Amino acid sequence: MKFEIKVTQDGSATIYLNELDEHYHSTFGAVQESLHVFVGAGLGAVTAKEVTVLEVGFGTGLNCLLTMIAGQESRRQIHYVALEKYPLSMQVVDQLGYSSLYPESGAQLFSLLHTAPWNRDTTMNAQFVLHKIEKDLLEIVPAELPLVDLVYFDAFSPEKQPEMWQEVIFGMLYERMKTDGVLVTYCAKGVVRRTLQSVGFQVERIPGPPGKREMLRARKTGEQDPLVG
Repeated sequence: MKFEIKVTQDGSATIYLNELDEHYHSTFGAVQESLHVFVGAGLGAVTAKEVTVLEVGFGTGLNCLLTMIAGQESRRQIHYVALEKYPLSMQVVDQLGYSSLYPESGAQLFSLLHTAPWNRDTTMNAQFVLHKIEKDLLEIVPAELPLVDLVYFDAFSPEKQPEMWQEVIFGMLYERMKTDGVLVTYCAKGVVRRTLQSVGFQVERIPGPPGKREMLRARKTGEQDPLVG
């Protein structure tokens, strides 16, 4: 697809896909959105010191980079599993400039997370292991996914990618989530909230990032034991 690199309102870049008329990140601030929706409302809501994260939509790698940095700062052990059917080329990645946002720790890490091999664990540093899978959730067999504490649901919007927001998708995520696990998404649409609830999640609307009034955070509650396998 044809794309453009665009600078968002907080000075960080995003990708605009012409054919989809869709941005990878909020035009109000790519970094602000990632920190608010995923690192803050997601990672910040999980209390475990060892956290398994599943990102649906690796995309630019921004959520991964910021989670890596947050893990270093908080000394948490993070196993980060990322799904992406259409990886970006390094030519595109280099144009984003994210490494310059965090020159002390981010520059080398950002390059490494994009060059890390697919479909196996790669140790990025003492606290962060990355496992990228070159598929989307529509192709995944549930047993391919580990049991997770946290899901970053960062697919394109329901209008642009409706197949990713189906009940069967959220049902699979619910099954692969540990009890008290958390799912966060930038989307606050009523139909998404109801779909999450229909598969068993407890869902709350919470304040969204700049430019967006609300977002959704869902939690798997109850006394059931996590799925084994």
